[in-house]
Amino acid sequence: MSEKPSFFSELKRRNVYKVAVAYAVVGWLIAQIATQIFPFLEIPNWVVRLVIVLIAIGFPIALVIAWAFEATPEGIKRTEVAGAMPTATSGHTKHAWIYIVVAGALISVALFFVGRYTAGNKAPSPNDLANKSIAVLPFDNLSRDPDNAYFAEGIQDEILTRLAKIADLKVISRTSTQKYKSAPGDLREIAQRLGVANILEGSVQKANDQVRVTVQLINALNDSHLWAETYDRKLIDVFAAESDIAQKVAASLEAKLTGREKEEIQFAGTKNPQAYDALLRALALRNSSSRVDLEKQIEFSRHAVELDPNYADAWANLALTEIYKSQTPWTSEEQKERARTAAETALRLAPNSANAHKAMGLFYRYCLKDNRAALAELETARERAPNDGGVLEAIGLLQRAQGTIQDALATLKKAADLDPLNAEIWIQLASTYAGLRQFEDAHLMVDRVLAITPDDLDTLAGKASFYQAQGDLSAAGRLLSRHPFSKTEWAGLIYYQQYYLLRDYDKLIAEFESFDLADKNLPPMIVTWVRVALGNPRLLKGQRELATPDGEKVRRAIKELQAQNIVLPELYRPSIEFAARLGDRAEVEDEIAFILAYTRDNQWILPSAEYNAARGYAVLGDLERALPLLQNSLSKPNGTTAATLRLDPAWDGVRNDSRFQKLANAKP
Repeated sequence: MSEKPSFFSELKRRNVYKVAVAYAVVGWLIAQIATQIFPFLEIPNWVVRLVIVLIAIGFPIALVIAWAFEATPEGIKRTEVAGAMPTATSGHTKHAWIYIVVAGALISVALFFVGRYTAGNKAPSPNDLANKSIAVLPFDNLSRDPDNAYFAEGIQDEILTRLAKIADLKVISRTSTQKYKSAPGDLREIAQRLGVANILEGSVQKANDQVRVTVQLINALNDSHLWAETYDRKLIDVFAAESDIAQKVAASLEAKLTGREKEEIQFAGTKNPQAYDALLRALALRNSSSRVDLEKQIEFSRHAVELDPNYADAWANLALTEIYKSQTPWTSEEQKERARTAAETALRLAPNSANAHKAMGLFYRYCLKDNRAALAELETARERAPNDGGVLEAIGLLQRAQGTIQDALATLKKAADLDPLNAEIWIQLASTYAGLRQFEDAHLMVDRVLAITPDDLDTLAGKASFYQAQGDLSAAGRLLSRHPFSKTEWAGLIYYQQYYLLRDYDKLIAEFESFDLADKNLPPMIVTWVRVALGNPRLLKGQRELATPDGEKVRRAIKELQAQNIVLPELYRPSIEFAARLGDRAEVEDEIAFILAYTRDNQWILPSAEYNAARGYAVLGDLERALPLLQNSLSKPNGTTAATLRLDPAWDGVRNDSRFQKLANAKP
């Protein structure tokens, strides 16, 4: 009787050891592929985790199969049978597992180098971001001529733009750094407020066509100087200095540059010094909100492209300023076409330019209302300039318009991280939370803005609008009382809403009657707004003979504005109500049909438009048409609130209806 083999010898005979080693090697190899290659191909992280879990689960299964079965010349057999059969295992088969180990090792080495040299395409870790974060403070103008201040601002902007293209860095946007334009103060405090570890300071001296640029890179956390240099260049050679500064800053912070990033940083936009100078003059005015400065920006950018028709950055800046103007009351269809031409020209001249894609995306967004095309262009711009807070903000607003609110919040928060002192981004975050009826978070966000601009009219009005939506008119009034009644700014809508909800119609009549509608410089939209803002309180006070003449003027103006594609959705709340109070059902139906079609593809403003339509039907006494629209608005983000229903005079005619009461008595 033969001796029973030991367990370990049986493991060896059944090739379990070999299978274990081979499985470990192949499994490790697959894990390396998943962790190194999948992120490079933008495969989601959950797929990587699934691969690792499957490898772990498969290991004991492989060992069980190795114990139970064996490969023979006649195929796979159960080991009990296979053990009694003669085998013809060749030397090649016997040592096949060695080849597997060697091959796995070679492929793993290759994967290591693939991962090493594609690392620039992956997002940096939080620790890397802390060390590789930088703010470029405004450069001092050391020129004898104080009018050369624009040049120092432009150089700072150009260097910042180049750094913003490096994915391995966190670069604070210009809007935030401009807060330290004069007397920057303690660098450690500035760095903490901006959320960075490093500060780039500099000065610029310009005399005729000679330029001196001096820069120093400082670790603000320990006050150590990392790098400094002075560049003496002719004006036309400043591009090379800007590129060199960006690359040396990146090297000092140990940031990795991809080949594409290096190429884009080195790109010189023009060989014409006068064109470059004109663009710098335009860029220096970029943060100004005045109409005069906006026109100057357009003028300087236009001059730059006249001097060099192939200057893509100048075309992109011209497009951006024209697009911005398209959102003001002074817009026109011709002006929007100029924006289109500039954006398309920039993209044709520089297909890989982040600014060109940004301009094209914003044109689609604001001039054509094509959110899908806009998002595609802006995503390309984000890929090319991952540190552009303006691009991130625009993407966040588009995500919000598409109804992906949580994605929008995440994107807007990232934009705020790159531009922490940009009040506009915090306002958008606050508005998003308010639209979700998360008013506590909304107030926290807007308080961040008030910490930056303590007495800003629009910010105070925005916070007041949140209180209005909560039904707290006293709190709203305290904020609005800090400024005189505003009629033509965006805040004017909130002031109007405040006194309308308070039913202080005499106040509204007194304020808007003082407005000079004969002023020929007033854009048609402002004139129309004043007429409806005056008309509704007059009708509510029984002054029909005074309000009726404005009814026809408003109808005509609304049609003219629609024909020019000039639309302010907020205007339709009082204008629909005005037509309804005049008993003009046909005009109510026309305006409702227009604004619902106009906002159909924007999931953020559609609920507000539905509320405006519901109010119009309510004033007409048509609750059957009003209720479905009202229920939609109440159930969606950025719709109305029950607290508003309880205060809004538009619903006075239907307050006794039990269906309305059920909606109005909900919270808030």
